[in-house]
Amino acid sequence: MPVKIKRVYEKASPGDGYRVLIDRLWPRGVKKEEANIDVWQKELAPSHELRKWFQHDPVKWEEFKERYYVELEMQTQLVEELRSQAETETVTIVYAAKDEEHSNAQALKELLENEDFT
Repeated sequence: MPVKIKRVYEKASPGDGYRVLIDRLWPRGVKKEEANIDVWQKELAPSHELRKWFQHDPVKWEEFKERYYVELEMQTQLVEELRSQAETETVTIVYAAKDEEHSNAQALKELLENEDFT
């Protein structure tokens, strides 16, 4: 099954399947009942320090992913649970960042699709 990513500000759709918010803070201006989030996994968000360092700078993208993946090694159980979920149904990683190409959601999607990560 596919892993998709979607900004929390986009309307949820039936094709989203299991929706997982992976931001440390609840997105501004979004009511919890309107977000249609199945689970909020704050633990899968990058640390405050990493987010602050990165600032969605495309030049830092590859290094951000490396640092983020090191942080995610402390959350392997949650990553594996999400990967298992994606084997049986569509999983949509939901996030708030404006930059769709250089977000923690994109990095996590790439990680989930990489079977070498354990």
